[in-house]
Amino acid sequence: MSPARPPGASRLATYFHVHLVSDSTGETLNAMAKAVIARFDGVIPIEHIYALVRSNKQMERVLEEVAAAPGVVLHTLVDRELREQLEEGCRRLQMPQIGALDPLVGALSRYLGADVSARVGAQHALDTGYFNRMSALDYAIAHDDGQGTLEQLEQADVVLCGVSRTSKTPTCIYLAHRGIRAANVPLVPGQEDGERLTALKHPLVVGLTVSPDRLVQIRRNRLDGLNAGHASAYVDHDSVREETIKARRAFERRGWPTIDVTRRSVEETAAAIINLLSERRSRKLGAPM
Repeated sequence: MSPARPPGASRLATYFHVHLVSDSTGETLNAMAKAVIARFDGVIPIEHIYALVRSNKQMERVLEEVAAAPGVVLHTLVDRELREQLEEGCRRLQMPQIGALDPLVGALSRYLGADVSARVGAQHALDTGYFNRMSALDYAIAHDDGQGTLEQLEQADVVLCGVSRTSKTPTCIYLAHRGIRAANVPLVPGQEDGERLTALKHPLVVGLTVSPDRLVQIRRNRLDGLNAGHASAYVDHDSVREETIKARRAFERRGWPTIDVTRRSVEETAAAIINLLSERRSRKLGAPM
């Protein structure tokens, strides 16, 4: 019998096959699988992705792949016949299969007292929400890095402001995919200090901050990728520290909410901004927080 592993000791990574089967794009299922697997340390999935599975012949090929690489099968199938084919095939192969959305859909159906739609890919319909997201994406691209007049920036839901390399652009793009019109304006020493944004009435202006050490690291990586030297104020620690301090003071002076992105992913920064927008909307409506 092998000795027990001491608490905190490292372990070898566990690899396993996970089959993701969807009759739509598979985006929902892929995101759910990643979120769940991230809860387990030392586990590395070997993903097999099957999107737009809408025929019995396609399902047969899926089951052949499952048989060749045994593992967990996750699905978001809407079509009853295809579900039954997959479930029967997994029983025959003695492979676990899980309808990823089943618990949530079932609970909502019982709560609402409503039948579940059998329409495949309903969340990807070309409806008003879809076109709003596309419009927001166009807006984010057209108003990136300080582009646009004050009048055009007035059309934004949120304007992000911060020194160079504080994830302004990717955060705007992420927000656009949520249907939020986002622009960004960089703070450039000696050129742009964000003062013009104080004239904006409609959009929420949010300042993005970051620790000097982290910012220097990011900027050096950026210069390395461009095969550029490091001999500039752009990566000088004292200069960067002064730059970030001035940015923080400018945000405080103008009363703008700030978000420290030092240890935040783009998704987490965007979520914080969405919360700020929601709180602002609630205050305007006079709703209780």
